[in-house]
Amino acid sequence: MTAQRISIFPLTGAIIFPSMQLPLHIFEPRYRDLVSDSLARDRKIGMIQPKGQGNQPPLFTVGCLARIQDVEAMDDGRYNIILEGVQRFSVIKELDVATSFRQVEAELWDEDEMGETLSLAERASIEIESRRFAESQGYNVDWAAVSQLDDYSLVNAIAQIAPFDFAAKQALLEARGLSDRADTIVQLMQFFGRHSGSDDRVTLQ
Repeated sequence: MTAQRISIFPLTGAIIFPSMQLPLHIFEPRYRDLVSDSLARDRKIGMIQPKGQGNQPPLFTVGCLARIQDVEAMDDGRYNIILEGVQRFSVIKELDVATSFRQVEAELWDEDEMGETLSLAERASIEIESRRFAESQGYNVDWAAVSQLDDYSLVNAIAQIAPFDFAAKQALLEARGLSDRADTIVQLMQFFGRHSGSDDRVTLQ
């Protein structure tokens, strides 16, 4: 692992994996500062989930470093950006900084899951369970397009966009290895069974 200073964007429910993309609308002043700083340096931002609410909530220990691939700067200072995941990281400590946005010292994971593949049974299991889950939630999915995805893209795309709660999303982000993440997705789809009542996010209740 390699230690690095990372400027972070704590955002509940939002995770990103290496090689995956995440669109974001940036409007809060401190995160506009974060994007401006990133664009002036290396275009990198650390996405990580907070553990609570408030101005300085504690953070989960695992996030993912991402690069700004595309940016639309608006006249009022807001941004629309598209991030591409680069590498997961583990937080060593939060740094005492003068910037409006938070920064951490973190270790980058030494990983390469893109070459991993699922067994035929694992691939069939996640496709079958995804169909059942989508139907139960009323989602319209282009299954022909889904079937063309390689294992890496399929597993991480589901992990990233599935409407699970923040704890489940974090478990997916922290899962090491494509097979383990696929198995976790299947278990979550089987376990998460109903809406919260206040919104459309599937919750563990």
